[in-house]
Amino acid sequence: MPRQTRTFSIVAMTALLALALTACSPAFNWREVRPDNTRLSLLLPCKPDKAQKTVPLGGQPTVLAMLGCDAGGATFAVAVADLGDAAKVGPVLAQWQSLTLANMKAGPRAAGPGPGGTQVVPLKLPGASAEPAPLLVSAQGQRADGTAVMGRAAYFAQGSQVFQVVMYAGATKRDAAPQAVEVAETFFASLKFE
Repeated sequence: MPRQTRTFSIVAMTALLALALTACSPAFNWREVRPDNTRLSLLLPCKPDKAQKTVPLGGQPTVLAMLGCDAGGATFAVAVADLGDAAKVGPVLAQWQSLTLANMKAGPRAAGPGPGGTQVVPLKLPGASAEPAPLLVSAQGQRADGTAVMGRAAYFAQGSQVFQVVMYAGATKRDAAPQAVEVAETFFASLKFE
């Protein structure tokens, strides 16, 4: 085998090995979790911390339960609150979405797919309430410290419970974009009600 071909083969094999090791990255240790007192199940890429706080949702003090963790340079979280009345979920989910986008200084809603802005698409989630329809929101914005952030959040309800499932990550380099997309797809595709 000529020296140039052998060198190319070694470089190609090294690149393939590096790619394979990245796909099996220990940064993502997926595990199934279930928020307390819900029928929701999802995968998180790390061991979650639990927290609760009382927040004003729909004008009423409401206990918000959260599970979240950081892995691979991203934050993953699920938050749930029981409003006690299914008639309140639509306005509360709309308010929650608006506040989240405002807090991250997200760009305006985009007309269609493509870079920039905020995109809202329907989310298929069997077992979730049909009204309001589950949504997946993708946005680019800024953290409180001014650094760029990309956020993706699902908003949905089941009965009187409202949910926000979110992933925040820093601006992704082009070569890391395919892995970031794969991680987000794994995270959001894992949502299910049992």
